[in-house]
Amino acid sequence: QVQLVESGGGLVQPGGSLRLSCAASGFTVDDYGIGWFRRAPGKQREGVSAISSADVGRTYYADSVKGRFTISRDNVKNAVYLQMNSLKPEDTAVYFCAPTDEKDPHDLAPLGGWDWGQGTQVTVSS
Repeated sequence: QVQLVESGGGLVQPGGSLRLSCAASGFTVDDYGIGWFRRAPGKQREGVSAISSADVGRTYYADSVKGRFTISRDNVKNAVYLQMNSLKPEDTAVYFCAPTDEKDPHDLAPLGGWDWGQGTQVTVSS
């Protein structure tokens, strides 16, 4: 069964850090673009960051998180991570991971028809 499971969210003060994990099963993350997406209260889901398939070797970030977030992949653990530093209250959202619509996901778009998981809640508040 093809599945991605998110974890690592929590409550953190402004300026703090969190590392989100996206564990894959049923496929190899090396072969696909994988993205992180978030949905804040009252807002539509947006793309945060994406990593291309290994043969393309690129990463992408939304302007709002450039310089603060870093996406990476662990081929041994078959997982993708999102290191989030200098967190701001506006980063508060439920974070999801999903395959992207392209192996080179420059548009931070998810795969159409993906069965989204529950995500992981990130709350940035003092």
